[in-house]
Amino acid sequence: MHEQAPISIQVTSHYVTTNYLRRSVVVDIYDPAPPAGTAPCLLLLNDGQDLHQFQFQQMLQALFRSGSIHPVICVGIHAGPERLQEYGIGATPDYAGRGALAGAYQNFILSELLPFLYHQLAIPHFARIAFAGFSLGGLSAFDTVWQHPQVFQVAGAFSGSFWWRSRDLDDGYNDDQHRIMHQKVRSGQYHPGQRFYFTTGSLDESADRNGNGIIDSIDDTTDLVKELQAKGYKNTTDIQYLNYEDGSHDVATWGRVMPAFLEWAFKLL
Repeated sequence: MHEQAPISIQVTSHYVTTNYLRRSVVVDIYDPAPPAGTAPCLLLLNDGQDLHQFQFQQMLQALFRSGSIHPVICVGIHAGPERLQEYGIGATPDYAGRGALAGAYQNFILSELLPFLYHQLAIPHFARIAFAGFSLGGLSAFDTVWQHPQVFQVAGAFSGSFWWRSRDLDDGYNDDQHRIMHQKVRSGQYHPGQRFYFTTGSLDESADRNGNGIIDSIDDTTDLVKELQAKGYKNTTDIQYLNYEDGSHDVATWGRVMPAFLEWAFKLL
């Protein structure tokens, strides 16, 4: 790797008014001010209000200075008061009606936030656009990327809520029929150029609904990986899955594993 000149990450906060969600959304822009003539990458992150907890600005700066990643502008999207309604799977609430605004949230991302960023940053083109998130935010990011391959090339899901289901466990639930994201991938098609990054932690939870000795977080993620493989996506090149034995379902764990994702998603082009 080649040592780069020192890079200073500038962080600015903005309010983006959205008609779809009928509120203002706070976004933090982490901008390395890439050299003129360089097309940077773009990373959107759900639950952007949590990034400061693991010193995201310093993390990015260290990666840039070491020459580990291509210049990437990161945008932390703060969750709103209706997070359980806005994060989820577009147009498909779960059995309890959660995620009813997920379609509106995706419309905000595509039709309001991205145009705002192009205008605010005065950048006509990004070399690569990724969307990532934690827990339910990971489900939201993955679904948005999967549904819009013409816009997004990379999805990152840290302890993603891939248990999201159309039927309650006590109402005839079946893994093969009622996990919503798995069904969407199964009925979808291969999107050339898309890549997917997943992490879980062995301490994410204790639930094991099928009694196979593997927690649901790991089962749901590895089963989604299998669905992607069935569509033609390849391990290591298109899909990266890592389980951390000491990983928990918390911001500290997600911050600790974030650098590996950034290097995988934005290695020098």
